[in-house]
Amino acid sequence: MRAKTKYVPVPSTTILPERDAGRSPALECVKLGITLGGIKAVEDFNLTVGRTEIVGLIGPNGAGKTTVFNLLTKVYQPTTGTILLNGKDTHGMTTAQVNRAGIARTFQNIRLFRNMSVIDNVKTAMNNEMRYNMLSAILRLPNYRREEVAAHRRALKLLSIFDMQHIADAPAGSLPYGAQRRLEIVRALATNPSLLLLDEPAAGMNPSETSELMDSIRKVHEMFQIAIILIEHDMSLVMNICEGICVLNFGHVIAKGTPDEIQSNPAVIEAYLGRKKEA
Repeated sequence: MRAKTKYVPVPSTTILPERDAGRSPALECVKLGITLGGIKAVEDFNLTVGRTEIVGLIGPNGAGKTTVFNLLTKVYQPTTGTILLNGKDTHGMTTAQVNRAGIARTFQNIRLFRNMSVIDNVKTAMNNEMRYNMLSAILRLPNYRREEVAAHRRALKLLSIFDMQHIADAPAGSLPYGAQRRLEIVRALATNPSLLLLDEPAAGMNPSETSELMDSIRKVHEMFQIAIILIEHDMSLVMNICEGICVLNFGHVIAKGTPDEIQSNPAVIEAYLGRKKEA
């Protein structure tokens, strides 16, 4: 079951988990928005995430959740607003630059290198850490071999979090669906993120796989002490693992709060179930 998190006010209108109150947030979105094809897909989006907070981003289909992730990772450049990552403005950054700055993500649709091995999928995410040049790689010089050995060991260690080290040499495309989802998370962790974005990680999973995923996310959070935002339609997963929840509808934030607050919020109930007809 989800542990109760104590929230405290910080020097603004923001609330953060008590354990994160003494540090600047991992993420601050201020009046974030984007217009796509003349339509305001996201407007006036405000969200603050503590350094070790797990936050759910929920809402009906088409609410703008994945668009927010695309803004954070610079797949889209915001039309309005500011994104601060660990206090640093990401304005003008590319997707690669924002990844190096500390944001990693998974996708609704699995994006693995299917013909590559499991471990090589993980090692591709470590490219920023490699210090050898092309000549060293071609000639297999000692510094190349040292870094490759170190990368291999680290990849195995990351795979062991999900008990996947024994299938390190298997083609990624041969894995069951749930294992491919977990591999995407491992690959994201290989970039050393301070903020991990999970876009519908339980999509397509059966209840047993979803339960295993929930345990794995908790384990990742405990081991790495990073901020996590997840988009998810499985409300059981969201309510059991998230400390704070932000609800989107038609590109607007309609509610923010703890799981208990969100479950009883009339605006959230209406967004999901529709307005009751008057007798």
